[in-house]
Formats: sequence, C-alpha cells, structure tokens
Amino acid sequence: MADPLAATPPVTKQISGQSAWQHMEEEPVELRDASQRLVVDAAGKEIPFGSLYKEQKAIVVFVRHFLCYACKEYVEDLGKVPKAFLQPDPVHVYSKNANVKLVIIGQSSHHHIKPFCHLTGYSHEMYVDPKRELYRTLGMKRGEAFVTSAQSPHVKSSLLSGSIKSMWRAMASPAFDFQGDPAQQGGTLILGPGNEIHFAHFDRNRLDHAPINSILQLAGVQTVDFSSRAQIIDV
Repeated sequence: MADPLAATPPVTKQISGQSAWQHMEEEPVELRDASQRLVVDAAGKEIPFGSLYKEQKAIVVFVRHFLCYACKEYVEDLGKVPKAFLQPDPVHVYSKNANVKLVIIGQSSHHHIKPFCHLTGYSHEMYVDPKRELYRTLGMKRGEAFVTSAQSPHVKSSLLSGSIKSMWRAMASPAFDFQGDPAQQGGTLILGPGNEIHFAHFDRNRLDHAPINSILQLAGVQTVDFSSRAQIIDV
C-alpha cells in the first residue's frame, strides 16, 4: 500500500499555533544566547545546548516538571518513536532524507533522568536545565493560560486522576519534590544543523503540546500510529 505522506515533501516552516518567535528567517538573539547555556546529562556532565543541533537536525522538546502527569504521558508517546524512523530510509520516500535526533530537556536535577526514562520507556536523548536558564533565555512561559482549544492528543488522564497520580509519585519518590518548577511551561523546537530554525512552539499550559506527528512531519520523519501497536501509518 502507498504511504499517504510519501508524496508530501517535508515542511520546513512554522505551522499554526503559539509560535515562539515572530520572525524565523534569521537566528533570534534568544536562541543565539541559549546556544551557549549548559545542559546536564544523566551522568552529571555539562554540555552546551548548541552542541545538540550543531551537526544534525534535532527535535528538542522542553517539558514541565518530571512529576507532571501530562508530561509523563506525552513523553511515553515520544518514546514510541522508533530510532530507525529518525534515520534515512530509502523505502519510505518521506523519510529518505531523515537524519534527526530526538531530545528532551527537563528542569530537574540530573539524578531524575534515568528514573524518568525508565518510567516512560523513553530511550532517546534526555538532559536537564536545573536552573531553568534555557527556559528563561528562550522565553518559555510560566503560569497556565487555560485555552479551550489546547488539548494534547497524547494525554489520556483527566486533571483529577492525573494530579492524584503525580502526587502519589511525589510521595513515593526518595526525595519529596516536584522535580522542577510546577509553574514552568515547556515547548518544542526543531533546530539545526547549525543555526537553522524549522519550527518553534511555546506551550501555554500543560495540555498545549505540539502533536508529535505534526512535529515528525515538519522534521521530515515517518509518522507513528500511537495505538498500543505503535505501527507505521500505512493505508
């Protein structure tokens, strides 16, 4: 069967929604400053943010605190993106030029990275910005703007059940903390190689995630069926 996305070339511009910067024809000063900031890996090693997309296009997802139920469920779906989809695939025309990395950045201590990856089944790259310098430099929002149209297709829990799950995880963790600032919102960028900017979205609230398949399309990556089988969408 033909891939319905195969005839559509990769999109390399901003889609509708809450955009991070008004003009993306040239590198914004916020991103230029952010590229020098440091992120921390699971081993505690610091590396410049800009090195994550210097040589390769990268989908960079900033999440709220690691105890956020909406972030957990969103990251669970990000974890369903096969690593093979991010590499060139001559069989699928849409992904034949793919060479993309998937990166998550949180705002907790780096000690929480491995447990969060284990919890969500996420096996791609993950770093933290414990002082939230990147969040501030890039202009990520704090506080929640409740917009009726904001609803992540990747969040399955209700506010009540999700909040209870988050509180239980906090109580069961060795250190009772929220693993980040609960008021801090995240966002999604597609960057690189170098100073190329393909997409920018800042979340307005915990449910305002950019749909993962939209991000994959913008990055020129094969989309995923986020059912329990997590198969390629072929019809």
